[in-house]
Amino acid sequence: MPITGEYEPSTSQWVADQVADYEASGGTQANTLRDTGIPIIIVTMIGAKSGKVRKIGLMRVEHEGEYALVASKGGHAEHPDWYLNLVADPRVMIQDGPAPVDYTVREVEGAERDAWWERSVAVFPTYEEYAAKTARLIPVLIASPV
Repeated sequence: MPITGEYEPSTSQWVADQVADYEASGGTQANTLRDTGIPIIIVTMIGAKSGKVRKIGLMRVEHEGEYALVASKGGHAEHPDWYLNLVADPRVMIQDGPAPVDYTVREVEGAERDAWWERSVAVFPTYEEYAAKTARLIPVLIASPV
């Protein structure tokens, strides 16, 4: 079921601009993390506090039709706000190309988390640096098609 409602862009201007450019181009522009060349996806969710539609770009870590959503927040001590949104409501839309698709997310642990963490680090090695900077275990959520 598509996520609808009032959209509130990110307070980070570069994130808001990237989401807008990605969506406007059907994923042909603004589809990498700044100038790194590393592909991203756009994840749409409902804000846990505001109830508004929120959108973020995350690293594209795909395996057999599912996506890893790594809640690294650059290695900060606390989880990113979007993680709390997904804990409150696991429905998301992911745009990996021209159009968004409905998914549900779940947090993974143990061997399954380890496998997805390895896939994520293969795409974005900096995740290892983020993990070393924080005492928390960085959550990994898996988005599966509805």
